[in-house]
Amino acid sequence: MKTRDRLRGLLAIDDPPRRVAMAFAVGVFIGMSPLLGLHTVLALLIAWAFRLNRFVAITGVYITNPWTIVPIYAFSTWVGGLITGADNLIPALDWNHMTMQTLIKDMGHLLVPFLVGTTAVGLISGALSYIIIKKAVERARG
Repeated sequence: MKTRDRLRGLLAIDDPPRRVAMAFAVGVFIGMSPLLGLHTVLALLIAWAFRLNRFVAITGVYITNPWTIVPIYAFSTWVGGLITGADNLIPALDWNHMTMQTLIKDMGHLLVPFLVGTTAVGLISGALSYIIIKKAVERARG
């Protein structure tokens, strides 16, 4: 299903605009989270627990996809670095002698900025998407 078709379907959901927007916002927040590989499952569980529309929540999750994940996570880590005051976010790496152990050692300092940044960007993106989707659904329904 194409993105355009998903968005059209989202606007036609028979739920109040605030519930459609909340399901989408929850999906966006989860999609931005660092729990890569669990996004879909988490969105389904949270949508089920709060009786939100699962289709809408999954649509929000898939804002983060193979094409967008690297820029989103890179931007989020940069934001996390600004928030935490982390220095040297991009260290010099010796690619000729790279092992998993050296990669973890050299990149370990990015964990906190990554976690803080994905949470902050997820919260802001979720809030903005709530506003945008709520207005779009209200406008589509006249």
